[in-house]
Amino acid sequence: MAKKQTAGRDQLGDFAPKFAELNDDVLFGQVWSREKELKPRDRSMITVTALITKGAFAQLPYHMQAAKDNGVTKEEIVEVITQLAFYVGWPNAWSAFNIAKKVWGADK
Repeated sequence: MAKKQTAGRDQLGDFAPKFAELNDDVLFGQVWSREKELKPRDRSMITVTALITKGAFAQLPYHMQAAKDNGVTKEEIVEVITQLAFYVGWPNAWSAFNIAKKVWGADK
């Protein structure tokens, strides 16, 4: 059983309570818990891909760490980002690699 997500309530609960509820209970509660339909590892790869594609780099460190925690290897994330470079842009890939290096412990 995955731990309950509280980031929405922790960060936005007072300011945007409905958004916080949807984030914690629907997205990270109901959707991410559908492991029979799609494993967390696969959801993580899809989510990381979507964030890189959109250039949503503020959310990427959290989701890359989740991907790592869900079993995505350094080699796999390197392949995902390399593949994306040709479809969503070199700058997006470069930015994603900088984050991936920190998450997978290769930031030297």
